[in-house]
Amino acid sequence: MSKLDEKFQSRKSIGARIAEWWSRRKRGTYESKPQRQVAIVGSPNVGKSLIFNRLTGIYITVSNYPGTTVEVFRGRTYIEGVLYEIVDTPGMYSLSPSSEEERVARKLLMEERPDVVIHVVDAKNLARMLPLTLQLIEAGFEVILALNMMDEANKFGLRIDTELLSEILCIKIVPVVATTGEGIDELRRAIHATSKRDDANQIRRLRERNRPHSGTLAR
Repeated sequence: MSKLDEKFQSRKSIGARIAEWWSRRKRGTYESKPQRQVAIVGSPNVGKSLIFNRLTGIYITVSNYPGTTVEVFRGRTYIEGVLYEIVDTPGMYSLSPSSEEERVARKLLMEERPDVVIHVVDAKNLARMLPLTLQLIEAGFEVILALNMMDEANKFGLRIDTELLSEILCIKIVPVVATTGEGIDELRRAIHATSKRDDANQIRRLRERNRPHSGTLAR
């Protein structure tokens, strides 16, 4: 082997070692203890898992919830320098469970008490899915309503006044198109803002002030 070849191999070896070191370092940051937790909930076929994949980083684990055969996906991501654990819960229609999946989702929410709960809904069927949103709010969770499939809703000529709905429910509402990633950056900002204690307290005060509106909507 010529000296030039040896020099090239040496450089390649150094580059490979640096790449390996950087990969370990990056992975190690995701293996740290998460500072906050976010749970994604919603009925089946609303794009919940797509949003989970859009939000999470490279560190994803899949495991059965203890004592069950129901799978729970957990991932991690950094938002504004804060490490979040993102949990993709089994599909659920209500906090009053009627299936094993719903029982697992409810137990996870009640026992782990995530800092933020993202309720993913199909924007085309918003009215049918809002009861779970109201249940989550009444249960004391800091909720973000993610209106997924907004592109399809627009094609059907549906118009949703997100500002008015946000004012009535006193939660953040984010239109999303999970298939393209539209709205994901806004959703990440909403997660971080909602998880902050000051912001959460402000939302709680607004909720108490507007509670009669919530009662009217629930009826």
